[in-house]
Amino acid sequence: MGERLRKLGIRLAEARSTALFQLATELPAAILGVDITVAVKWQRATAGDWAAYAADAAART
Repeated sequence: MGERLRKLGIRLAEARSTALFQLATELPAAILGVDITVAVKWQRATAGDWAAYAADAAART
């Protein structure tokens, strides 16, 4: 599949980074599957700081 995508001009590494950066705005850093410090930097860069989410989630249980 990777070869087919490359033939179409889709750069896999760039597409993956873009997708992960987008996910950083939508998901808590702990579940992104990348180093936590990188995920937190991405979240802060996209104004998706999940500290409030974590506090809210902890209060619900």
